[in-house]
Amino acid sequence: MIWALVLVAALVGAWELYVEVSDVSPIVLPPPSAVAQALVDERGLLWDNFTTTATEVAGGILLALVAGAALAVAMHLSDRVRQALYPLLVASQAVPIAVLAPLLVVWLGFSILPKLAIIGIVCFFPVVVTTLDALRRTDADLVKLMRTLDASRWQILRWVELPAALPASLSGAKLAVAVAVIAAVLAEDAGAEDGLGLMITQANAQFDVAVSFAAVVVLAAFALTLFFALHLAERRIAPWAARPGGSTL
Repeated sequence: MIWALVLVAALVGAWELYVEVSDVSPIVLPPPSAVAQALVDERGLLWDNFTTTATEVAGGILLALVAGAALAVAMHLSDRVRQALYPLLVASQAVPIAVLAPLLVVWLGFSILPKLAIIGIVCFFPVVVTTLDALRRTDADLVKLMRTLDASRWQILRWVELPAALPASLSGAKLAVAVAVIAAVLAEDAGAEDGLGLMITQANAQFDVAVSFAAVVVLAAFALTLFFALHLAERRIAPWAARPGGSTL
């Protein structure tokens, strides 16, 4: 963590120096000092829009976790379901969100629902894939042991396969966090009354790029917070998945 902070400080310093010595316009690339000033000056507006976006991102990730884990279990239990849905699941990732977002807004209106749907769709794939792979890689010896104890298929799933797949599901959620905030920006850009995505669009239209960058900083900080929250949750609810030698974070 310390080295990460040192690296960030070095990059910010290089950024500030580059803006000062180069001919780049602050409208294109504002210096970090201007972004920091915008964070202070617009803190009230940033907070109000952040609460909206944070609600959308958290809800979308939760939706993806529940739906993704359920679909992964269904495909794990049924070869026919997996053969029918897995190709469609992979193909769905080729559909640009920019195409889906306006349709969802038309169908669901300007409420939070289309934003949740868009974020859930973006986060859905990594959760499904990581969970399904973990379920299929469950220790075969443990499954055989459960069968010798006359365990039912559901008991094997409950006591062996799901606990083994839980860390992978949380890892999929951590991967999804990185793209969830991007999905939220795209969703709000397609149609919203508030949110950091809308704030970025409006700030860019007004050439107030420092405010736009400030909103991006807030989004990045939120994504980082969510990532570490999921990491801590994984250590707490799935301690058996801890790596020897401790965490690498």
